[in-house]
Amino acid sequence: MRISVIGCGYLGAVHAASMASLGHDVVGIDVDAEKIEALAAGRPPFYEPDLPELLAGGLASGRLRFSTDIADAAGSLVHFVAVGTPQLRTGGGADLTYVDAAFASLMPHVASGELVVGKSTVPVGTAARLAKLVEPTGAMLAWNPEFLREGYAVKDTVTPDRLVYGIADGQTASVDLLNEVYATAVSAGTPVVVTDYATAELVKVAANAFLATKISFINAMAEIAEVTGADVTQLADAIGYDVRIGRKFLNAGVGFGGGCLPKDIRAFTARAEELGRGESVAFLKEVDAINLRRRQRAVNMVVEELGGSVFRKKVAVLGLAFKPDSDDVRDSPALDVAVQLHGLGAHVVATDPEAIPNSRRLHPQLSFGTLDEALDGADAVVLLTEWKQYRALNPSSVASKVAHPILVDGRNALDADTWRAAGWTYRGLGRP
Repeated sequence: MRISVIGCGYLGAVHAASMASLGHDVVGIDVDAEKIEALAAGRPPFYEPDLPELLAGGLASGRLRFSTDIADAAGSLVHFVAVGTPQLRTGGGADLTYVDAAFASLMPHVASGELVVGKSTVPVGTAARLAKLVEPTGAMLAWNPEFLREGYAVKDTVTPDRLVYGIADGQTASVDLLNEVYATAVSAGTPVVVTDYATAELVKVAANAFLATKISFINAMAEIAEVTGADVTQLADAIGYDVRIGRKFLNAGVGFGGGCLPKDIRAFTARAEELGRGESVAFLKEVDAINLRRRQRAVNMVVEELGGSVFRKKVAVLGLAFKPDSDDVRDSPALDVAVQLHGLGAHVVATDPEAIPNSRRLHPQLSFGTLDEALDGADAVVLLTEWKQYRALNPSSVASKVAHPILVDGRNALDADTWRAAGWTYRGLGRP
């Protein structure tokens, strides 16, 4: 099948390369010439495991190409729109500028019988509005939300855990085309949910709201644990055995970040208020507030361990990306903590396997270096992104590099007893 993918950011580039790996003929289109040049050369403009290999295979096979010309989408049977929906500068709502621009530029190149598929995360009601732009072309519109995890985006695209199709009444042809696009997953028994536009739009934001709530719940328990002497990690283990609750996403720490969860729960809240049902998701404001408080708590712990002031003290920050196996620093708790410590007068030296270039562009006032450079002579070490190489650190070896063996584990990713036995002052969030 011939497919176009409009927008080649985190979502679109992975989707285009994955579709080509499944045997489709794909053109990825973006207005950013520098990004398109990099992708056409097989260089992803961001870090995502397995994507370079997928790009190389698609380009070599001739099934994958990239362009800045929207006219190159013409002739595709299915057009995926995968542009970003960032948070508005004023208020918490989603900025639909890029979605609207993508649809407007695509419509002159869409023909009758073709299918336009929205993948962007949008406020409920957006698809119904955009359907009015698609209908005059004789094409159909479907909404097919993505459920990608950065670090696992290729796997989640090629072998998804579910497929959701939001379609208009009676448009069974849309289902047939999408089933053909995802034939490999469908034949493997992947659950397919066929529903209306509004439900498909709500599925993504509802899923993110639930995950964010679960994370903030355990972080709220960490706040209670810290004043009672309880251990939030053991608490999470105990309640996680309940199959109704589960252990995943019950890891207390500095909280969630990235380009999805924070903006999506804020946009969901804003849209609910527009619909006159703000009270239904009012709790998400507290979810957001708890999340932001945990960043401040990590900063406070460092200050406490350094005698009440970090002024002119060297602090080694391990991790800048919002999660491991990513270079994404959008709304990253790790980067936020580093910036706050710098603002208090600390000499922050931050390190990360992949996210230093992105961090430097946003916050050039910080100092960046290798792991050894960060640790050398540090008065305190703060673990903020649980990369496997940090989780594997030998506490005795690290102790020989620092000035003072003080560790604040912002992800509760290390074994407290092991580090304490090696002479470290260990502090974890929500742990005694």
